[in-house]
Amino acid sequence: MTMGMVEPIRRRSLHDELVGRLREMIIEGHLAPGEKLSEQALGDQFHVSRTPLREALKVLATEGLIDIRPNRGASVAPLTIADLDEVFPIMGALEALSGELACQNATDQQIERAQALHRQMVEKYEGGALSAYFRLNEKIHEVILEAAGNRTLEKMQHGLAGRVRRARYMANMSPARWEQAVDEHEEIIAAFAARDGKRLGQILKRHLANKLEAVKVALAG
Repeated sequence: MTMGMVEPIRRRSLHDELVGRLREMIIEGHLAPGEKLSEQALGDQFHVSRTPLREALKVLATEGLIDIRPNRGASVAPLTIADLDEVFPIMGALEALSGELACQNATDQQIERAQALHRQMVEKYEGGALSAYFRLNEKIHEVILEAAGNRTLEKMQHGLAGRVRRARYMANMSPARWEQAVDEHEEIIAAFAARDGKRLGQILKRHLANKLEAVKVALAG
């Protein structure tokens, strides 16, 4: 019975790691919008067969990060203003709700965790370490979502997260927007620590709307 449980866990671990690595490559721009993905090249890079690779690509396709077309293979999905105009208002409403619920349900430890991550994030900002900053930024939003304690809300946000995270990363490429984002995070952490759900919800929604405007400028340029 024990041996029968081991192999599925290993397979799941490989699948999750592969999806995560490919997701980060797309979000951070290592795989460019429109770029055709070679299963052979990616398989060689990650030392995996085509079967787990294809499964990972299917997951990323459901997140809107990859386009898969019959007889044409997979390519990185374009990042369009029309798509973002559709996704961001939905994500903004979900994040606002997560902020309100988080202030109701968060433990003191979760608030302290968010504050600690924020301090680390500011250090990365001051050091100009964008990738590290971005990862800590995401962890703060994850703590708030986890503190909300609503699994349905969590699933809905994760379903849209791929496209939004990709746009967030692009928006932070602008020095002016990056500085503004850090200031907004100061407000987010203050409202969370005060358990002011209405204010936190409003800030999170505005935070995302500002990112949308920034990424539109990036795309237009």
